[in-house]
Amino acid sequence: MKTNRRSAIKHLAGSAALLSTPSIAQPMTQPSEFTPKGNINHSVCKWCYGSIPLEEFCVSAKKMGIKSVELLGPDEWPTLDKHGLTCALASYWENGYGIEKCWNRTEHHADLIALYEKSIPMVAEAGLKQIITFSGNRDGMDDETGMKNCAEGIKKIISLAEKNNVLVVMELLNSKVNHPDYMCDHTEWGVELCKMIGSENFKLLYDIYHMQIMEGDVIATIQKYHPYISHYHTGGVPGRNEIDETQELYYPAIMQAIVDTGFDGYVAQEFIPKEEDALASLQQGVEICDV
Repeated sequence: MKTNRRSAIKHLAGSAALLSTPSIAQPMTQPSEFTPKGNINHSVCKWCYGSIPLEEFCVSAKKMGIKSVELLGPDEWPTLDKHGLTCALASYWENGYGIEKCWNRTEHHADLIALYEKSIPMVAEAGLKQIITFSGNRDGMDDETGMKNCAEGIKKIISLAEKNNVLVVMELLNSKVNHPDYMCDHTEWGVELCKMIGSENFKLLYDIYHMQIMEGDVIATIQKYHPYISHYHTGGVPGRNEIDETQELYYPAIMQAIVDTGFDGYVAQEFIPKEEDALASLQQGVEICDV
């Protein structure tokens, strides 16, 4: 089962989940009721379950103890609210901006500033706290120039984010397997960008799957850089499938390390189910992470 998250987000216009999503067989086992321990706030990325209608998915997610369905845009937020769920990481894109085309090129800044001046107040008005952003691809640009360009642009929206109590969150992605040429592909680069911007309203999304591929040393990195991280994603390595014993990461230890830092944000499941019963795989992932 293959999908392309880059396409799903790149072409997003108020929704993060409808393009290039996996085809999931029906019917699926309905999840059993699960009450989390309360140490981890569970979220899930809807794009991994594209063929399941959002209403139906919300009902199932709630049974599993999931509090958030994320990477969704304004059109979907009312459905989440209807089911007592939030969108822990909002997404809003227009005009082809996204993973590959973003802040590291100054020629994009005017459009991006207008986009975030529009979307940040929408996020705040909906009672949400975070919106995703990206660096863009290198395309021959050196990392130092790209960092300076990102900082220059993001600083122009950060006061608005502060005013609205919204975090702008840049995702760390691997450039080795899934997103060739992506610039924000190492934790230290992202941390230096955070320092350059100098605001508590700019943080990082530490995607465990992506950073295991790029640099490994996941637990030590989380322990060292957790003040700069406001959100986490999961995924099995290799393959970005289930986070069970078939892959190389031991998620209970990673989750415990996150809890030990005092983290009170959200951890989102972002793996692509290869098992036919996708909801059973999702529930398994939540239970593995519920330390």
